[in-house]
Amino acid sequence: MEFQNTREFAQQLDAQDKLAKYREEFLFPHIKGKQVIYFTGNSLGLQPKQSKAYVDEVMEDWAKLAVEGHFYADRPWWDYHERFAEPLSKVVGALPTEVTVMNTLTVNLHLLMVTFYRPTDKKYKIICEEKAFPSDQYMIKSQVQFHGYNPDDTIIEIKRRPGEHNIRTEDVLDKIKQVGDELALVLIGGVNYYTGQVFDIKTITQAGQEAGAYVGWDLAHAAGNIHLELHDWNVDFAAWCSYKYMNSGPGNASGAFVHETHHNDMDLPRFAGWWGHNKERRFLMEPNFDPVRGADGWQVSNLPILSLAPYLASVCMFDEVGMPALIEKRDLITSYLEFVLQEIDKEVDSTFEIITPTNPEERACQLSVFLHGEGRALFDYLMENGVIVDWREPNVIRLAPVPFYCSYEDMYEFGQILKKGILAT
Repeated sequence: MEFQNTREFAQQLDAQDKLAKYREEFLFPHIKGKQVIYFTGNSLGLQPKQSKAYVDEVMEDWAKLAVEGHFYADRPWWDYHERFAEPLSKVVGALPTEVTVMNTLTVNLHLLMVTFYRPTDKKYKIICEEKAFPSDQYMIKSQVQFHGYNPDDTIIEIKRRPGEHNIRTEDVLDKIKQVGDELALVLIGGVNYYTGQVFDIKTITQAGQEAGAYVGWDLAHAAGNIHLELHDWNVDFAAWCSYKYMNSGPGNASGAFVHETHHNDMDLPRFAGWWGHNKERRFLMEPNFDPVRGADGWQVSNLPILSLAPYLASVCMFDEVGMPALIEKRDLITSYLEFVLQEIDKEVDSTFEIITPTNPEERACQLSVFLHGEGRALFDYLMENGVIVDWREPNVIRLAPVPFYCSYEDMYEFGQILKKGILAT
């Protein structure tokens, strides 16, 4: 498609957009009385309007039924989480029994590492990516120290080549071969939070397992954003937050995946809790743990229903639309945003460097833009003029044109505001 940086062209794309109607299903902040252009769905997704109804339903059931809401609410609380299995399995490419919701992201990664990081004197090293999200860095380091190992000797970071912003797949594969028999675990973010690079999950997983290691993925920026086939790719485990692209609300519950090959392995260690116990016998209060045969068997405590309610509202919307339609629009609107940035760069005395891969196979719903010659003042200008973006030091803005609620006209309008901001600052 031959793009044009005009409002009329952007409006034509919106008129042809099959997902345009879903924009009306979300609540937008307003600045100076005007609805914002929202580019930070990779940090916190907008609130779906139907979320409140789901939360109100739980509050009403609590008021009317109290403890009996566990069994007699319209959506009983004791099996509330089971409503996620089918729709979430479609989002991440899994069997329904392989996914569950529980806790929050880093908590789930810690719990999954209890099972899948089992170091020995000869097999103890972990491969992760350079500049992973800080929480992952803290989590991995603390796990290594908990097991009595030195992080400097144990954690192997895949680094970017000098002068490059993204990690090459061949460098990951070479490092896996290099570490060899000492490798216990590969744990990487499926989409790098800083650059927006999408990793080759299938290829890296296969290579790690061929080396005799478990392979897990932090899918915080991937779930609800990219095409995933966790079951077919034979991923051992994964976890993701729900408040970014999945629009569940601030700090909300996490999703988790455990491949079915591990479901019946009772020799795998785990931190047990009663909500992971055999569902049919859970309320017999038995002393010996008999885990559910599935990802639910990694649950620990009963679920926070008030947190799950808005997540369920969003998951139902994902199920209605489907990932293929979201990905189709994601690719087009991200490409149009890239075009707009390039056109504005030609019009002003400035230099933008998009550090996100240009190959659509290696990126998703994010463009990270290095604003050479510009500083924090430009970010402040954008925010003050109704464009909510994300700033990362030293001078990178992250732009996520989420297909559920961003419009093509947003992309055009952002370009005009950006141009004015550069000229003003």
